[in-house]
This record gives sequence, C-alpha cells and structure tokens, in this order.
Amino acid sequence: MKRRRSATVLVLLAVLLAASAVAGLALGPVRIGPGKVLDLVLAGPGARGGAFASIVWDVRMPRVLLGTVVGAGLAVAGAVLQALVRNQLADPFLLGASSGASAGAVLVLVFGTAAGAGAAGFAGGAGAPLAAFAGSLAALVAVYALARRGGTMTTGRLILAGVAVQYVLSALTSLVLVLSARPDQIRSVLFWTLGGLGGARWDELALPAGALCAGTALLVALARPLDLLLAGEEGAHTLGLDTGRFRAAVFVLTSLVIGVLVAYSGAIGFVGLMVPHAARMVVGAGHRALLPVAALGGAVFLTLADLVARTAAAPEEIPVGVVTALVGGPFFLWMLRRSGRSEGVAG
Repeated sequence: MKRRRSATVLVLLAVLLAASAVAGLALGPVRIGPGKVLDLVLAGPGARGGAFASIVWDVRMPRVLLGTVVGAGLAVAGAVLQALVRNQLADPFLLGASSGASAGAVLVLVFGTAAGAGAAGFAGGAGAPLAAFAGSLAALVAVYALARRGGTMTTGRLILAGVAVQYVLSALTSLVLVLSARPDQIRSVLFWTLGGLGGARWDELALPAGALCAGTALLVALARPLDLLLAGEEGAHTLGLDTGRFRAAVFVLTSLVIGVLVAYSGAIGFVGLMVPHAARMVVGAGHRALLPVAALGGAVFLTLADLVARTAAAPEEIPVGVVTALVGGPFFLWMLRRSGRSEGVAG
C-alpha cells in the first residue's frame, strides 16, 4: 500500500514538474505559447525558431534545469538534516549551512580576485564550490556543537544556535561587501545573500547535477540507518549503528551537496524546511520513499518560485530567495508554534 502510494505521488510530481518546466520556458518578458515551447524542446538544441529558439534553449532552459537541480538537492539535504538532528525544524538555511556556503564562496570570489589572475581563475573555477563546501560544513559543525549539551539537543538550542551562526556569517558577508570597492564584486555578494538562478549557463550545470545525483543516490542507500536515527541515540546503538561516525559522515556528504548547489544558486532558504515536511505527511518518515518524493517536490517548488520571481514584477526580477522566504516564513512560524505545543521550544 505504501509503495503504491509512493509510486503514485512520484508520478504526479513528475507530471507537475514537467508542467512547471514548460511554464518556466514559456513565460517571461517574451511569452511563448506552450505548443511552440514543446515543438522547440522536441526539436532539440539545434531547433530552428529564430529568437524563440534562442530564448528557450540559451536563456530559459539552463535556468529551469538549475532550479530543478537546486530545489531537489536542498529538499533532500533538508530531509537528511532533519533526521540527523531528529528535528523537523532543521533546514540547510536555518542551520547556517547555506549562509556558511555563501560566506565561503564570497570570500574566495572577492579576495581571490584581488590576489591576482591565478587566484581569480581558481575562484571562477573550482574555488567557489570548494569554499562553499568548507563554509557549509563549518557552519553545520558549529551549530551542532552549540546546540548539543549533555548528550541532548532541544529545539530551542538548535534554533538559537542556527540564528547565531547565521548572524555571524551574515555580518562577515556584509563586511566583505563594505570592503569590496568593485561594483561587479558587490553584485556578486548580493547574489550570494539573496539567491538567484539568472546566471545559469549550460557549461555550469554538470557539477551541481552530478552532486545532486551522486549525493541523493548515496543518501537513499543510507535510508535504513537514517530511519534508525529516528528511534533515538539509544535505540540506534542497540540496533548496531555507530551514530557518531554515521552522523559525521552524513554531515560531510550533506555539506558537500549543499556547498556545490549554493555555489551556483546563492543562499535560497526554506526549501529544505517546507518540502520534506510536506513529503513526510504524504509518504511517511521512511527515507527510502521520503527522499525521492522530497527531491521531486523541491524541484517543483523552486521551479515555480523562480517563475514567480521572474514574472511577478516584470520587467524587474525579484531574487528567488525573497520569494521562498515570503512563503517559508509563515510556514516556519506555523511549524514552530506546532512544535512548541508538543515539546516546548525553550528547553
């Protein structure tokens, strides 16, 4: 029964993702009919269609694909982090992972460029993803260490630790913005703090897509030990899981995925909070079913959020992180109130 439900949900989400992608390719400052979009997509990258073909394949397609990859990755990372800390309020953004990744990438982009041409090449190549990964991992470790006391972790400490680390990293990013004198660097810093998919290019899709596929495959393979963590420390130990080593390994893997994604999209919040929670209500807490559903749900959500960001105030574009925050903020308050009634957030 559960497998049938999961399969049905996956099919429905796949159809919704396809519809969202078509809408993302069709809508914008230049509107293209859905039929024309489908013709151009089926004809392939070399399709003849003049300006329409160029808009679909060179401008909008990379953006839609990047939104799909980033949304799926953030949702999967959020679901895994919620299992690692046994708290449904956990999220890559709320736990400082996205802010850490942004701070690391910004430091490399600004100071790497200032150091010279060689460093600039490093910053524009592998430097930003590597620095984003290091910042993401450092932020997660700091929040986990601050929130854990006496072998236990409460919702209140987790949220406070995440907020504190976020403030520190945001201050660091703001300091870099103040010290940066070049307008192009200032624009880059603003991109990292607000998030956006407007810079998507075909030649930059391989690394985030590879990180998503490899990371998700590994995490799905670890579904059983992730399920064991839901039973608590003692229960997982009794069932043979070395929780310390397992948590450390999965923290590193999750940080790598988050760091690579944020290196290409900037800090986009609340995707990893809302989507796993919604997926859990539909297919349950078992990670073998939860992670694929969360991946597709995250892809749909961020694709639609980016569509709103591009069209709501056209011809101006709203950072997609603003759109997700406007949706995610009230959702987070609702979850916090619900969590507070059940366990108390001040403990």
